[in-house]
Amino acid sequence: MVIFWTIFESVGVLLGLGALGFYIIGRRIMPGNILGLLSPLALDIALPCLIFISIIKNFTLDAFPRWWTIPLWWIFFSILALGLSVAGGMFISQKETRREFAISLFYQNGIFFPLAIITGLFGNDSAYLVMLFLFISFHPALFFSTYRFFFSNRTGEKINWSRVIHPALIMTIIALIIRLVDGQRLIPNFVITQFSLIGAMALPLVMIILGGNIFMDFKEKGQIQAREIVKFVIIKNFIFPLVFLGILLMIRPTYPIAMIIFLQSTVPPITAIPIVTQRQGGDFTLTNQFIVASYLSLLISIPIMFSLFAVYFPPP
Repeated sequence: MVIFWTIFESVGVLLGLGALGFYIIGRRIMPGNILGLLSPLALDIALPCLIFISIIKNFTLDAFPRWWTIPLWWIFFSILALGLSVAGGMFISQKETRREFAISLFYQNGIFFPLAIITGLFGNDSAYLVMLFLFISFHPALFFSTYRFFFSNRTGEKINWSRVIHPALIMTIIALIIRLVDGQRLIPNFVITQFSLIGAMALPLVMIILGGNIFMDFKEKGQIQAREIVKFVIIKNFIFPLVFLGILLMIRPTYPIAMIIFLQSTVPPITAIPIVTQRQGGDFTLTNQFIVASYLSLLISIPIMFSLFAVYFPPP
């Protein structure tokens, strides 16, 4: 029960921050267009600083002798997730909603919820954070280069390489190189402090922005498709984690790898999905509904699923 309540509190904090953003924009305390200005601060500056400082402080070759295998586990996870997502879109959803169903299943919000849960369970300087950042480092590149393939009526939109080669990926590589050549001793303390302070803004700022974006998007919620929403939440929040738990029990990776993979299977869709769905001519109001429903279910689904995971993979 300790794990259940710890994760419940971690998820509750994030949802509370999201509710704050929803309230701020809903009550017009700040205009909705401010979100577009804050997003680069959170995702292109604060998040890369957080990644950099975590790797600089906690990465060592002694602790991570096979660090290069961690992104390979992400490839393994992504292939399995793609198969499950396509199957869910083809056999579970209605024909009219297959694209929106599958894309929302596949692209998970793989950084911020795992970040909060790992921090809640193991502390702010946990080495598991390094594993999380190494694991998810290529996920933004995957999203921005492949989302269009879920839609048969793809536009001639060009790949935005500034999003594929994301500042978070660049900072991950830079921090790794510095640690591998033992160059962290040359970094002045005031730089470490600056990066730490800026990085600390990433999680609360992103969740507030997320809540505000949900308010802006959900104003155009369209017709509520309750049946599809229920099916989506059951698959995304419960079936996905159970399937991945079964796979992990068969292959039995080390606890850190199993924990990271399982966390990735429990988190909701990435919030940029409605934007790219609209660009590709899909029903972005439906993907909004999927995201909101999945987020509202997290307070129960993640604590339950992770408590079940801890039965078979107890923390060391």
